[in-house]
Amino acid sequence: MLLSPKSVETLQKQKNLLAFSAGVDSTALFFLLLEQKISFDIVLVNYHTRESSSKEARYAKELAQTHHKKCYVKEVLLEASNFEHEARKVRYAFFETLIARHHYQNLITAHHLNDRLEWFLMQLSKGAGLVEMLGFDEIEQRETYQLIRPLIHTDKASLQAYLDTNKIKYFIDESNFDPKYKRNFFRTKFANPLLKQYKEGIKKSFTYLSEDKALLFELQIIERIEELVILKKESHDINNIRQIDKILKYKGYILSKSQKDEILKNQDVVIANTYVVILNEDKIYIAPYVTQTMDKKSKELYRKAHIPVKIRPYLCQIGYIPKSIQLNKDLPISVFDRSIL
Repeated sequence: MLLSPKSVETLQKQKNLLAFSAGVDSTALFFLLLEQKISFDIVLVNYHTRESSSKEARYAKELAQTHHKKCYVKEVLLEASNFEHEARKVRYAFFETLIARHHYQNLITAHHLNDRLEWFLMQLSKGAGLVEMLGFDEIEQRETYQLIRPLIHTDKASLQAYLDTNKIKYFIDESNFDPKYKRNFFRTKFANPLLKQYKEGIKKSFTYLSEDKALLFELQIIERIEELVILKKESHDINNIRQIDKILKYKGYILSKSQKDEILKNQDVVIANTYVVILNEDKIYIAPYVTQTMDKKSKELYRKAHIPVKIRPYLCQIGYIPKSIQLNKDLPISVFDRSIL
């Protein structure tokens, strides 16, 4: 079975949105979902980077019409500089707008085993730890939806064979062969040859590694006050930044390497004018960044509760009164349930 049974079981019960591109991966996923009688609509972002971009958008609309699905298309023109980063931001902002507006429960993407191995090897070459090398899971909980990757255990050659066998039309993304992208170097030189020879062993290894990751890394939440999260600060910086990264990813924000470095260096950082992250002696605070004038009485109340200065405006905005809050080292720590995050 090309689709993960775990993903299929989840998707069959809920409202789903498929991120579609008309390439091999998402086209195969489209028809595999149909076979499983999974209900879904599709979304495509047209960056107009290739001659075939508009044809791909038309194909998406044709498939949607033929199979009685909604199709959302966003037309975008981006600068060449830092294109991949900006494209991802635009793409996920559009996805999340649709999810909120139409109450989708799951976003489905066509990431597969080759993608997973490429990421693993790229992170390995940078000197990353296990959590960073594994990168993405089959099912990831975000703040308002689940991100589901039903093809995470399936290699690209199997998807290609499925399309060819069933004579299904698809498009080739020429950027997948452009040597200026590092991922293409890792794909052609390492990931594809390794999977051709050792596919089953690599699949088993990722299963074992995912289990190890779950045992090694757990979020420790001291308290949550609406969108404010207070974590226990650990002795190792790498565990602290992993906790921060996990919380922000859950909220839909992906930290860059430079932002992670800045957080660890300064311990008190505003991220993209959106979130404030503060590390003190024993806690980590993550909250929406709010600038608000506060009266003297409120300032004194938050000061006595030992709440960091940049966190106070958010608590003031939501009307939180720390009457008996004791955010001290003796407060019991609860391990955050993986089913939630």
